Amino acid sequence: MKNHINTPYLIVLVFFIVIGCKNEAKKTEKVSIPEATEVLNVSGNYVSEDYSKRSEGYDWVSVAVTEVKNNQLNISVRSRADKKEPSCTFDAVANKVDDQTYQTQINGKTVLFAFANEEISIDVESEEDEGLLYFYCSGGASIGGTYSKINEPLDHNQIDKTKFSKVLNLQGVGFNISSTEKDGKNTLTIFTFGLEEREYNETFNIDGEVVIHAEVEDLNSDGSPELFIYTQSVGSGSYGNVYAFSVNNKRSMSAVYFQPTAENSKINKGYMGHDEFSLVENNLGQRFPIYKEGDTNANPTGGKRQVLYKLVEGEAMRKLEVDKITEY
Repeated sequence: MKNHINTPYLIVLVFFIVIGCKNEAKKTEKVSIPEATEVLNVSGNYVSEDYSKRSEGYDWVSVAVTEVKNNQLNISVRSRADKKEPSCTFDAVANKVDDQTYQTQINGKTVLFAFANEEISIDVESEEDEGLLYFYCSGGASIGGTYSKINEPLDHNQIDKTKFSKVLNLQGVGFNISSTEKDGKNTLTIFTFGLEEREYNETFNIDGEVVIHAEVEDLNSDGSPELFIYTQSVGSGSYGNVYAFSVNNKRSMSAVYFQPTAENSKINKGYMGHDEFSLVENNLGQRFPIYKEGDTNANPTGGKRQVLYKLVEGEAMRKLEVDKITEY
């Protein structure tokens, strides 16, 4: 007797064999894994094109970029200053947008810092705000443009010795804050513009300290602003300090007392520096690590302490008083 294979059955059998072979091929197929994206090292010094001709007397501008905490960069623009007054001086803290872009807000306008191919480009988000980039330079120059990275220190014989520079405005009052190193000494200079009775113009010796940041806000909601300048001690401790000032009815400006943290018994237990300051709504905020007995400076184990200060009227002057303490 002959064996006969049913034709429909044969077709189904062949179909499943083919499908099985295809699935097996998929199993053995090499999976393509995308290569990891290289993380840009944006920190360093960037210079304008004429930096290479500085020995021939050409003007030049530099941009120093330093990474700080919380996805932020310190951006410092400086220019040649050995033969004449510096042409461009600018400082800002820029926040990360993506791996190649950072931005900062100045009077409600956005300045962008874009990194690519060992270069940094400075521009404004909106074309109509381009004039902002000229504000920080003299003689019609602008901080805008593209700068190339160099793998060496900047020429300290020529560069502007200004360590910090910032211009702030609030409620019709302007503040120009700068810190300069000269003959091995650091100074802090503050002058105002827009006060009705008497402008403030003072210079302080801040040896052993560097200015980190400056902010302005109306802390006591009286219609006149307060100015806060944050400094940090030089050395491993990085002890923070605040220089605070209050405008009096838009007529004049006076210093505000801030008690050094190391001297303040309400908050100094376990304090060994490394503090940060910032404005939090109508308070001055401070945060620092807590050190337990035996902790090294690099390894605090007691958590963190956050302090909020409020601005109050004192007998002789306004002062910042501890309002709330939180530990976590």
